Amino acid sequence: MTNHNTEIPDWKNLNILHRGRELPRATIIPYTDTVSALSGERGASSCFKLINGLWKFNYAESTEEAPEQFYEESYDDSSWDSIKVPSNWQMCGYGKPHYTNVAYPYPVDPPHIPDLNPTGSYRRSFYVPEGWDEKEIFIVFEGVDSAFQLWINGHFVGFSQGSHLPAEFDISAYIKVGENLIAVRVYQWSYASYLEDQDMWRLSGIFRDVYLLAVPKLHIRDVYTTTSLGDAYCNAFLDIKVKIKNDSENESKGHQLSFQLIDTAGKTLSEANYDGKIIVLPGEEAAFQMRLSVENPRKWSAEEPFLYTLLLMLSNDQKTITEVVCLHIGFRSVEIKDRMLLVNGVPIKIKGVNRHDTHPDLGHTVPYETMLKDITLMKQHNINAVRTAHYPNDPRWLDLCDRYGLYVIDEADLECHGFQLTGDLNRLSSDPAWKEAYIDRGIRTVERDKNHPSIIMWSLGNESGYGENFAAMAEWMRKCDPTRPIHYEGHAGGVYGSGNDSSDVVSVMYQTVEFITEYAKGNDQRPLFLCEYAHAMGLGPGNLKEYWDAIYEYPALIGGCVWEWVDHGIRQQTENGTEYFAYGGDFNDFPNDGNFCIDGLNFPDRIPHTGLIEYKKVLEPIKVVPIDLNTGKVKIVNLYSFASLSLFVCVWSMERDDETLEQGILGELDIPAGSEAIIKIPYQLPKLLSAGEYRLNVRFVLRKSTLWAPQGFELAWAQMDLPVTSQKDSAMELSALPKLNINEIGRYMVIEGEEFTVTFDKIKGQIIDWTYQSVSLLKSGPEFNGWRAPTDNDMFQKVNWCNAGLDRLIKRVESVVINLLNPQTVRIDVAAVYSPRSQPPCFHNIFTYTIYSSGDIEIRAQFNPREDLPHLPRLGLEMSLPGEFDRMEWYGRGPHESYPDMKESARIGVYSGKVQDQYVPYINPQENGNKGDVRWAAISNSGGMGLLITGVPLFNVSAHHFTPQDFTNAKHTYDLKRRDETILHLDYALGGLGSNSCGCDTMLKYQLLPVRAEFTVRMRPFSRDQWSPMQLSKLGLSKS
Repeated sequence: MTNHNTEIPDWKNLNILHRGRELPRATIIPYTDTVSALSGERGASSCFKLINGLWKFNYAESTEEAPEQFYEESYDDSSWDSIKVPSNWQMCGYGKPHYTNVAYPYPVDPPHIPDLNPTGSYRRSFYVPEGWDEKEIFIVFEGVDSAFQLWINGHFVGFSQGSHLPAEFDISAYIKVGENLIAVRVYQWSYASYLEDQDMWRLSGIFRDVYLLAVPKLHIRDVYTTTSLGDAYCNAFLDIKVKIKNDSENESKGHQLSFQLIDTAGKTLSEANYDGKIIVLPGEEAAFQMRLSVENPRKWSAEEPFLYTLLLMLSNDQKTITEVVCLHIGFRSVEIKDRMLLVNGVPIKIKGVNRHDTHPDLGHTVPYETMLKDITLMKQHNINAVRTAHYPNDPRWLDLCDRYGLYVIDEADLECHGFQLTGDLNRLSSDPAWKEAYIDRGIRTVERDKNHPSIIMWSLGNESGYGENFAAMAEWMRKCDPTRPIHYEGHAGGVYGSGNDSSDVVSVMYQTVEFITEYAKGNDQRPLFLCEYAHAMGLGPGNLKEYWDAIYEYPALIGGCVWEWVDHGIRQQTENGTEYFAYGGDFNDFPNDGNFCIDGLNFPDRIPHTGLIEYKKVLEPIKVVPIDLNTGKVKIVNLYSFASLSLFVCVWSMERDDETLEQGILGELDIPAGSEAIIKIPYQLPKLLSAGEYRLNVRFVLRKSTLWAPQGFELAWAQMDLPVTSQKDSAMELSALPKLNINEIGRYMVIEGEEFTVTFDKIKGQIIDWTYQSVSLLKSGPEFNGWRAPTDNDMFQKVNWCNAGLDRLIKRVESVVINLLNPQTVRIDVAAVYSPRSQPPCFHNIFTYTIYSSGDIEIRAQFNPREDLPHLPRLGLEMSLPGEFDRMEWYGRGPHESYPDMKESARIGVYSGKVQDQYVPYINPQENGNKGDVRWAAISNSGGMGLLITGVPLFNVSAHHFTPQDFTNAKHTYDLKRRDETILHLDYALGGLGSNSCGCDTMLKYQLLPVRAEFTVRMRPFSRDQWSPMQLSKLGLSKS
């Protein structure tokens, strides 16, 4: 049978942006009285009804297979499943999650979509209370992916698209008092999907709140507030534009519009009535404007997010309040001037992150508690800004940003990155047929979010090239809201990131420190913004410090947003119940971009990565500069733009190694924003200086609790070496020690002291056994290791490493020379070559083992890499200890992992823990857990016996129950099988991390170049019953 129906369905018809959808407006909740309005709880409003919960649900693989007439009241849905709303149906077992970054998961043939278009049909009943029949009733869908149709009581109401934008419908004509039926059909793909090619899981369904609003026939439909500050940024104007709609059959008469402005103490600062008549013709809408002059209000900023409350009250001719709307007002201005971004006339730096709405169990449905967790973590880690990537986030997120204090770059729900793969990224952006769709998304973004003081820039979208459609979006935005700059990173004039007429800032992604520095020295009058940088995928990112040194140095560099806030892993379990986080391809989704969605500063469950801890340190608002540490003089610099350092208590201590010698608390630091002061910390350097390292530690903790942190929470710290020369370490006289007993047994040299035995294999050229007090300390090694499990940020460099064979080196011993230097000392010199199969040698190394009768073994390594090798993963030694040696203590950077270009946040100190706790469970297993700038490390068993390793002077150490090859081969954490041994790495150096997974290679100064290097460590068996590691590390050998 031939189908002659040529009518294009709405979800396939580019010319249909919606049917029956109300004009976009701000997110406002109507109340009937001021008390409930001031509560801030939407549930306190008798005009609000949430219709989330369990809905009946039918899933079909295609639209054609979806049930017909399902919206009729008589339809029997008893055989249907139930599904939670809000949710994504893939997260509930229907279809499968699909992750792709750039590539569209269907043929690129706009506006056409796949014939097999999974379709979800929803039904539920809801109750309309008595009295609502006299009101105008609206239904609001805050987010539906990707397009949907709506029926009420069997009547078709409308159609909408735009997944992350609200859709509101007037359903007054279709409802009745009592039980009603709502039916919704959601289409996984629509023509609009071409505009939603964001780097994220492709998930479908009603994923944000659904609710009803009941308002009087004459009601406040929309409110638009703006604030402006005078030339001195002191006094302010509050401009209020109220749109009142008359849905009755009569002209409004005798109504009154009034307002109250209230401060945080509940004091009414101003109240007045609209000076004029409220006349609105039937079926029409009218706008009423008011201006309020406010003398020196407290200003809103991310540092001091002071909010006023505005009540708007609509009264009838009997002067009875019929509707109340409550808004939070932040008095602030935003402008670009002299290549800087100014808030309230003061230059600011954007210390930001990009944030998706994502949850490991719920997909794009993010509970309010998770939003609270996000904003609390951001504030606790000195983050002051967020870019909503790449769509408007849940509206409640913006409420939190207003209240807690975050600057927001609010981005429209628009990305068509996949056209880059066709060779024409500009295609849709320059196609007039798509112009209205572009403008629609800009309008709906601005109209929804216009009243939020936290929003300091609008963003047109992301990675969609450029064309006249963006120009039209920007033109509308500027006309509607001239108070905020516009952002867009795109291609213009053929120059990547050069900006365009639509953007008030030059926005770039993943550029080098050198690039942004050169821009700052140039002539473009717009400031430069790193809308994405420091790709935080897995271990990393590196060299955040260098970015922020440049940003602070040059006013034209206004900051940036790290990509991104949180890993997008989906929580799953293996068949045996082991939990893991899934990524692209784990659901047989194709095409996919693998673990490229695992690129956040936090794990999916909001446990911070080390990268977030590092970011906090680099962003900290206080800098301490030593002036004269002999007398305790330091300079304290306040890097805030608005807040005084009186918020903090300064706690200091003077320490020798792990011992506190003096400590105290400074008086109030009333240092204004942007200022500095020289202060004296009242410590006295000891006159008798025992052996050790002396440091001054300074910490800045909150004086009082805030919304986001308790009293005493630390936001900044500094650590400085004190200028003292301590006594030399004590030493044992070598000649006074017992003699060594040396026996040659075939290929083995057996070297015995009073309490230890070392067996050396002359063929392998290495120690193969080491016992102390009859306890075996060693299973294998120490042996050269030049490989680390590639990090996500090594994804391109690892190809060079593997091509060079660094992951599969084979040792060939060239020579072994054994010398008895004296009765207490034997030296073994080993020359060895390391080569991969079928390739020339990579390393010619020399190792000198000096074994003393004290039990000390000193290993001096000379690494000689081939000059044409790529920059290297690591240079060092690997050894395996019995699994009972599962405790680790070290004196160096900690407590978390540190690497050459990611160590600012790791303080020098003494730390301890179980070996298993040094493992960082990155979702894609990789190198982890290194401790840098280590003086000594001790690996011991539960009885306190073990090995002490001392650097000459410093080294890197890591200990795991996995080998580098285990991490290399694993694709998920469940692939790792714990070994019954401890794998210990003692490294001369590791290569830096960079952020090359989507960004810059490791900076040259942090690359481990293929040049000759020498490295020395000393190892000694010990028992805690005899020595503490700290004191034993200071006991040297006198060879005189």
